[in-house]
Amino acid sequence: MDVTEIENILKQALTLDELHVTFDGSQCTIKAVSDVFADLSRVKRQQLIYAPLADVINQGVIHAVTIKTFTNAQWQRDKMFN
Repeated sequence: MDVTEIENILKQALTLDELHVTFDGSQCTIKAVSDVFADLSRVKRQQLIYAPLADVINQGVIHAVTIKTFTNAQWQRDKMFN
């Protein structure tokens, strides 16, 4: 599995404004941006991203996932400081 396949899984399942994925063969880092996250708790946000990837995680293709979610406003603020 590569970054493009992970991105495709997430893009088919979710409406995201921006998606940034890194994957080194076992560790996957996901940054997702969408206003759909606005009214969700941190746990619900992560569950929303995790759900479409559950099969590949359970198959052992992805061993560890780091998920960061942002609304568009949060993303703009985060980009200013990073």
